[in-house]
Amino acid sequence: MNLRRLACKLDDKAVKQLTLKDYGWGAHFQAQLTDDDAAYLAVRVLAVHRDALDVSGPGYEGRVLPFAHSEGDEVQATVGDWLLLDVESKRPARLLERRSVFKRKSAGSGRRVQLIASNVDTLLLVTSANQDFNVARLERYLALAAEAEVAPVVVITKADLSNDVEPFLTAARRLMRGLVVEAFDARAPLSLKCLEPWFGRGQTLALLGSSGVGKSTIVNSMRGEALQHTQGIREDDARGRHTTTGRSLHRLECGAWLMDTPGMRELQIVDAAEGLAEVFSDVAGLAAACRFSDCGHEGEPGCAVQAALDAGTLDAERVKRFGKLQREERRNSESVAAAHERNRKFGRMARRVFAHKLRNREW
Repeated sequence: MNLRRLACKLDDKAVKQLTLKDYGWGAHFQAQLTDDDAAYLAVRVLAVHRDALDVSGPGYEGRVLPFAHSEGDEVQATVGDWLLLDVESKRPARLLERRSVFKRKSAGSGRRVQLIASNVDTLLLVTSANQDFNVARLERYLALAAEAEVAPVVVITKADLSNDVEPFLTAARRLMRGLVVEAFDARAPLSLKCLEPWFGRGQTLALLGSSGVGKSTIVNSMRGEALQHTQGIREDDARGRHTTTGRSLHRLECGAWLMDTPGMRELQIVDAAEGLAEVFSDVAGLAAACRFSDCGHEGEPGCAVQAALDAGTLDAERVKRFGKLQREERRNSESVAAAHERNRKFGRMARRVFAHKLRNREW
C-alpha cells in the first residue's frame, strides 16, 4: 500500500492549526512532563532516515537530527515516538516513554533488536476470504499485538467474492477470546462503518497483511473516496534526503494517523512470551497444569495438554503452532540477550583499554 497517495495534504497553515491531541497526545505523555519541559517543543516522529528524523507537531514540522542513546537500540527514536525538541536548535532533547512498541530481531545473522513502530492504538490485521487466509500468520500478529498491549482488529476483505464468508469469520474468532472480527464487502463500503471508532481523531493505526488483500481499499473506504498524496515535509527541506527505512506515519483526513510499516510483515517473535501466552491461553493454561514444568507435551506422564488432545477438547494443530512460536521466541530472545551481554563486556573492555592507554600515554 502506497500511503503517499492515501494521506491528506498538510500545508504550513494546517500544521499550525493542529493541536497535540490531533497528533495522538494523551495523559500518558502529559504525565511525563515537568516544569522544566515548558521550554521544549513536543513533536512526533513521522519517518526515520539513515541520519535524520522527519517530525511534526503544533508549531513545527521539519527534519531534525536522530535521537539515540548509548545504552542500546531500544532507546533510539522510531516512527510514532514523541520527542521534546530544543526550541532554538531544534535538537532532540528527550524521548518520551512509549505506550506501546513493536520490535523484531534484525534481519540476517545479526542479533540486534530493531524497533518498527511505537504508540500504536490499534492494529488492523487484514486478510481476505480466499487462499490468503492463514491462521498461523494471524496468530503470530495477535501475539505481537498482545505483547505490545495494542488492540487488534481482524478485517476479512473480499467477502463479496466468497460464496460463504462465515467459515473465515468463525476461524478467526476462535483464535483469541473477545477478538473483534469484521468482514468487508467492497460492494457495500458502509460495511466498514463499524471501524469508525478506531479511525477517530488522533488515533494511530497500523495495518498488517499481504499484498493485494485490500488494505488500500479499507483506507479509501473510511473516507469514501481515494485520499490525496501528502508531502509531509516541504520539497525545499527534502533536498539530498537519504533513502528511508520505508516506515512512516501519515495523517488521514478523518483525523487518524496511519503507519506505513512494511517491515512488520517480516516480524519474528522476540521478547513476546506473555503475548504468546495470552493468544494461546487455552494451551498455556493446560500446560501450566502439567506434572512437569518442562513438559514437552509429547507423551510425558501427567501431561494435561496431551490429555486434552486425547479427549478431543484441544486442536492438535494449534498446539503445534504454539510450540513452534514458543521455540522461535526463546531462540530469538536468548540470542538477543546474549548479544547484549557481549556488547556490555566489549564496552567494559574498551573502557579499560582506553584508561590504560591514557595512563601510559600509548599513542
